[in-house]
Amino acid sequence: MDQLEQIISLIALTMGVGWASGINLYATVLMLGVLNNMGHITLPEELQVVSDPLVLMAAGAMYFVEFFADKVPGVDTGWDGLHTFIRIPAGAALAAGAVGDMAPAVEIAAALVGGSLAAGSHAAKAGSRVMINTSPEPVTNWTASISEDLMVLGGLWAALNHPIWFLVGLVVFILLLIWLLPKLWRGIKKVFGFIARLFGAKEPDPPPQPQVLPDTGQQK
Repeated sequence: MDQLEQIISLIALTMGVGWASGINLYATVLMLGVLNNMGHITLPEELQVVSDPLVLMAAGAMYFVEFFADKVPGVDTGWDGLHTFIRIPAGAALAAGAVGDMAPAVEIAAALVGGSLAAGSHAAKAGSRVMINTSPEPVTNWTASISEDLMVLGGLWAALNHPIWFLVGLVVFILLLIWLLPKLWRGIKKVFGFIARLFGAKEPDPPPQPQVLPDTGQQK
């Protein structure tokens, strides 16, 4: 039973760091590093690097910048676009480190799962921000940003302390993501289509249709 609980805890931590990194990478690193340094958790050896003071200072500085950038309409979307190339590989790396010193195949599998979860949660965050930015007031941006931070902290806490409940919630999140992403994509296409029309972009003319001569039936 103890071995099964350890396996479940390891799976929850691996998936948790990947999922959380796609929403707020810097909060994820800060929480793991601080809790490890305070003795509340013991991270696998491969993940101990997040508790290094230099890493914590860098993550803290970037979290400070993101805290404000994430709450300004338009700026948050640009910030999310830039972090597409940061959150997803970082989520894969943290997930691989979470499995500790295991066979290379296990680490690669963990990286693939962690990167995929980071990509999914990042897509949901970035896509929802594009839709939120169609409203001119900043209240929804602040609400969404604070809610995302709380969700990351609460999700990681659940992954560390109640791994089974976290995994159940993660399954629900994935199902909602499958339902939500196509709707977000259609909404984003409409938003950018409206912006293109606003700046004078014209839709391409349809290709000319062949004409049939009434007397010969030949095309010209």
